[in-house]
Amino acid sequence: MKKYVAEFIGTMTLVVLGCGTAMTVGCGVDGGYALTALAFGLTIVAMAYSIGNISGCHINPAVSLGVLLTGGMDVKEFIYYIISQTLGALAGSGILALIFSLGGIEDKTGGFGSNGLAGVGGNAIAGLLVEIVLTYIFVTAILGVTSKKANHGSFAGVVIGLTLVVVHILGIGLTGTSVNPARSIGPAIVAAISGNTAPIACIWVFIVGPLVGAALAACVYKALEADK
Repeated sequence: MKKYVAEFIGTMTLVVLGCGTAMTVGCGVDGGYALTALAFGLTIVAMAYSIGNISGCHINPAVSLGVLLTGGMDVKEFIYYIISQTLGALAGSGILALIFSLGGIEDKTGGFGSNGLAGVGGNAIAGLLVEIVLTYIFVTAILGVTSKKANHGSFAGVVIGLTLVVVHILGIGLTGTSVNPARSIGPAIVAAISGNTAPIACIWVFIVGPLVGAALAACVYKALEADK
């Protein structure tokens, strides 16, 4: 049970700090873009060293899928991780909605930091490709740096966090960067409740894309590692 509570807390924190930063400063190239990328990446670093020893700090269904496919967890545990992560993202989005509502604060993303397809001209296939590629890169880095065979030691959290910063630097202007279905589901649902249904209409892209990218990363990494 402690692992699932940790995943709930970690995903909630990721949404509050990552999406909350985007909502506060926006995602423009005048600084908000970089701050949002750093917020997501540095939150991962913080969580890796705080709950990583409890749950592994997946806080992302795509990461959990990668771990499942490489033999790091069983199906039952995987399902509970996804439930915990999704509920955590919903809680995080709910906290942001409450803070911004009570404080009369402008949400500069217009949708609680949710993902969308405006940056790719509304093309779902382009958005899908972006999410597959970025998640593939992210999950490959995670599998590599956490491999017991590689023995990278205590630097894993920093590498994972910096990798998330890098994928955000490219992805924010395209899809807002999901690489994490839970992170997309929470804000999209809260945005829909608030009257903005655009994010929920394309949510499938930010569920399918990251999961496909993670599955590809796991399969390729297993094949490469087997040859060592």
